Amino acid sequence: MKKTSTRLADGRELIYYDLRDDTVRDAVDRRPLERTHTTSEIRRDPLLGDQVAIASHRQGRTYHPPADQCPLCPTEGDRLSEIPDSSYDVVVFENRFPSLAGDSGRCEVVCFTSDHDASFASLTEEQARLVLDAWTDRTSELSHLPSVEQVFCFENRGEEIGVTLGHPHGQIYAYPFTTPRTALMLRSLATHKEATGGENLFDAVLARELADERVVLEGEHWVAFVPYAAHWPYEVHLYPKRRVPDLLGLDEAARSEFPQVYLELLRRFDRIFGEGEPPTPYIAAWHQAPFGTLEEFDGVTRDDFALHLELFTIRRTSGKLKFLAGSESGMSVFINDVPPERAAERLREVAS
Repeated sequence: MKKTSTRLADGRELIYYDLRDDTVRDAVDRRPLERTHTTSEIRRDPLLGDQVAIASHRQGRTYHPPADQCPLCPTEGDRLSEIPDSSYDVVVFENRFPSLAGDSGRCEVVCFTSDHDASFASLTEEQARLVLDAWTDRTSELSHLPSVEQVFCFENRGEEIGVTLGHPHGQIYAYPFTTPRTALMLRSLATHKEATGGENLFDAVLARELADERVVLEGEHWVAFVPYAAHWPYEVHLYPKRRVPDLLGLDEAARSEFPQVYLELLRRFDRIFGEGEPPTPYIAAWHQAPFGTLEEFDGVTRDDFALHLELFTIRRTSGKLKFLAGSESGMSVFINDVPPERAAERLREVAS
């Protein structure tokens, strides 16, 4: 992998990740852009104890542009985009309309390929490995920023999810705090560790799932399963079998096997609802240990956390979506219409 860092016309950082070491990236952003000004602010809810990002400048962000005006495609002739070069393998750049900025963290866009009509599932294993390497590099770099406590790499796919740009891409949020969902996991870790005399809860969960009927696919270094208490109609958790706190902890064997396992998982997701259905909308979310201190979680260290990816769709059956209505949105109590065992069975049925 070759990494080349440059700047866009408004000062934002852009990084090329290339498969070939001899690739030259010297194209200049020719757009007449002014410096980006954001209004991102973090406010804490005193009752729930969580944080909310207030970012009014995002109202003006790009919304469903025509394919020939996609800002994530390479620059071509007089059609200027966020990527100055005429081609690329993987690109990461600072979001022009970030939810988090400055002392409130940082937001980046990850373009998986220059092919506008592709998807992550259509990437080659070599391309998917390059994306993994880019995620890992960004996790390392962002963790050293003084305002960053947790790094979250994710992909939103499909208009049903709320995606406004059709080009295959994901995002990275670098939060200045430990996110509420991660905090819940850390508290459960601490409680279980104390109650069992030191047993790791992630290890216990993984051992249980490996022995149960909800395993979807398994490699030498990775396992994917539908969790016992899945929140979503089709939800899969992907774990490395050797517990590590973040992407940086993966060894070469796990990195080499990841593209094969993950691409197969995504391709199965696209076959859940049968032939002729539009691509399955999904969210793919990496859960990594925070980089800040964990003093409030008694007895828990970063090494107790288990890196994993959670993949789920909001489509519950053909032509129907799972909406977060009163119980889910009002009380955070999910009601799942698809038994996890049946979801796992279906995902095994659609193996290629």
